[in-house]
Order: sequence, then C-alpha cells, then structure tokens
Amino acid sequence: MKGTFRSLESFNYRVWAGGAIVSNIGTWMQRTAQDWLVLTQLTRHNATSVGVVMALQFGPHLLLLPFTGFAADHLDRRKLLIATQAALGTLALGLGILTVTGWVQLWHVYVFAFLLGSVSAFDAPARQTFVSELVGEADLSNAVALNSTSFNAARMIGPAMAGVLIASVGSGWVFLINAASFVAVLCSLGFLRVGEFHRSKRAARGRGSLAEGFRYVWKRPDLKAILLMLFLIGTFGLNFPIFISTMSVTVFHAGASQYGLLSSIMAIGTVAGALLAARRAKPGIAVLFTGAAIFGAGCALAAIAPSYGFFGLALVVIGVCAQTVTTTTNSTMQLSTEPAMRGRVMAIFLAIALGGTPLGAPVVGWVADTFGPRWALGVAAASGFAAAIVGIRYLAKYRQLRVFVDAGRLRFSVDDSDAVV
Repeated sequence: MKGTFRSLESFNYRVWAGGAIVSNIGTWMQRTAQDWLVLTQLTRHNATSVGVVMALQFGPHLLLLPFTGFAADHLDRRKLLIATQAALGTLALGLGILTVTGWVQLWHVYVFAFLLGSVSAFDAPARQTFVSELVGEADLSNAVALNSTSFNAARMIGPAMAGVLIASVGSGWVFLINAASFVAVLCSLGFLRVGEFHRSKRAARGRGSLAEGFRYVWKRPDLKAILLMLFLIGTFGLNFPIFISTMSVTVFHAGASQYGLLSSIMAIGTVAGALLAARRAKPGIAVLFTGAAIFGAGCALAAIAPSYGFFGLALVVIGVCAQTVTTTTNSTMQLSTEPAMRGRVMAIFLAIALGGTPLGAPVVGWVADTFGPRWALGVAAASGFAAAIVGIRYLAKYRQLRVFVDAGRLRFSVDDSDAVV
C-alpha cells in the first residue's frame, strides 16, 4: 500500500490534504442539506427544482470558461485558491444565516447556487492543476487519485452527518458548519512551503489563449474521445442528487437520516474507485471504457432496485465506476498535456464535467417528475453505454482493439506502443 499513498511523503501535499479533507466534509454536508432543503422544505418534492439548482451551480463553469483557464495558467495558483476558498466560505455563511433565521426562499437558493458556481469555476481548475506544484510530474497521477479519495472519504462522512444534523437542528446549521470548515483549507494554504513548490513553465500571455486550448484538444483524438465520454456520463449520468433524493423520498419513503445514509453508502464505492486509481500505474482510455460500461450496468440495476438495501448496493457499484471514469479522465489529461497548456485543458475538462449539468440536470429532473425516478436512472444507464461505445470506437480505430476468448473468458487487448494515453 506504500505506493498507493506515496504522495503523502511530500510535506506540502500532506498539509494540503489535511486541510482539504476537513473542507470536503463540510462541502458534502452542504450539498446534502441544500438538496434536502429544496426538495422537502421549499418545494413539494419537486425534482425539477433540484435540477435547476444544479444547473445554476455548475453552469458558470461553461459561461466563465474563457477566464477560468486563463487564470489557472497565468495567476499564482496558491493566491487564487486563497481568494476563492475565502469567497466560498463567505457564501456558505450567508446562506446559513438566511436559513437559520427562517428567511430563506427558493430564489435565494438559486442566487447562492449561481454565486457558488461562479467562484467554483475559478477555484476548480486552479485546484486541479495546483497538485502538480505540490508533488511534481512523477507522482501527479497518484496525487490526483488521492485527492479524489479525500473528496470521496468526505462523501462518506459528510452526508451521514448532514442527515443527522438536518433531523436534529435543521439545514441552516449545516451551512454554517460548512462555512467554518473553510478555515482549515485556508490555514493549510498559509502553512505550505512555497520554496519547495514544483514550478512549471507558465503560458505566455496573449490573445486567443482559450482558442489555443481548443485547437490543442481538437488535434488530439485521444483527448476528444475522453471528453466526449465524459460529456455523456457527466451530463446525463452524474446527477446523483436527483437520483438519490427522488428514489429515497418518493420510492422508498425514507427520511433525512436515511437519505444521508444513501449518499454515504455510495461514497464507499467512490473511495474504493479512487484508491484503485491511486494504485494504477498507467491510466488510459481502456480503463475508461470498462468503467463506463459497468457504470451503465450499475445504473440499470439501481433503476429496477426492489428495496432500499438493493438500491444501496447498486450505488456502491455506481460509485466505483463513476470515480474510475472521473479520476482516470483527470489524471490522463494532465499527464498527456503539456504543462504550459494544462490550465486551459483542465478548464475545458471541468467545463464539460461540471458544465454539462445545466443541460442534463433539468432534463433528468423532468424525467423523474414526469415518468418517475426509475426512468431517470434509465437515462443514466444509457449515458454509460453510449460512452462505452465511444471508447470502443476510439480503441478500434487508433489502438488496434482485439477481442478474444481465453480459458473460456472474454478478454480484449490494445496496442500501447505509440499511444498517447
């Protein structure tokens, strides 16, 4: 397991990871409380409203794309993160005060979701690429996977804690606790040894920087295939707040604690997927294909789940595969991208990963309201299978995909000799 956690040998990465886990727990607590507030207190179990909140929160990743990648490539990432993390904490404090005082209305949540999304649009690419300054190129893939492990370990703890707190003291206090959690990550950024950073060559300032990023991606068949797979799953498959909340409330008639528990159960799978990615020496599109296919199968099983327990088990499978897809995409794109282009390429990656939500979440929410949450999960299953088809096409065209039977088992192989991914 030493190789799995090798990035923790770096002082800077240990400090960063320590602050991040505290903040991540608070973030997952807020996400759970926000969805519950909208679904059960501000509306009458309206999944479309939850979808609108998600669209407003993730839409800015697309709207602000010309600026966010530029900022990640040209500004001091540590200082940029200090500013964005402080702003996110302030917004959580504001929403918490409105909720605790009883003044909160649905439109308030919409406004705060958009503001949170706008700040996160600058925070996310800087945070993703900042990792390379903490550990260097050799351990980058491992550090990205450990970041995902931290995020999803918090996903196990945060929703369960939020469910208990919502039932006992209300959603507003959950938002206030999240605001306080940002102190940890701000302190960690302050304690970093700047002199030990692994600085890479910065991009030259100039006009057309974002267009250059798109041209770079367009010339790379591997990156185009990866981003298309991510778009399909990210837009129609990674709408878990809608899937879990609607299945919990309208199908299994569960309360806040049981809803929070389902989110934590899914996080068991995502942590496992992140740890598997941390051990994997060479991420690539073949792994993405497998993850996408099993993700589709997992969503199909969840859609027909006859009981709360069976649904929870299906969420574990979905969690492993969803994390495999997102973590492998992240590390593959960073490792195969020139350092000077990394910020813009990762901004495009995040715009597709998170910016697809404004397109997919309202659609999936409408399907859940009109036909039922099981059909919404059917849409997610279709997205996984469609992404797998994209992966097959790329592997067959560029990597000499070969399918064969060995000892009675179906296997496949690809050519890695001249592959970029």
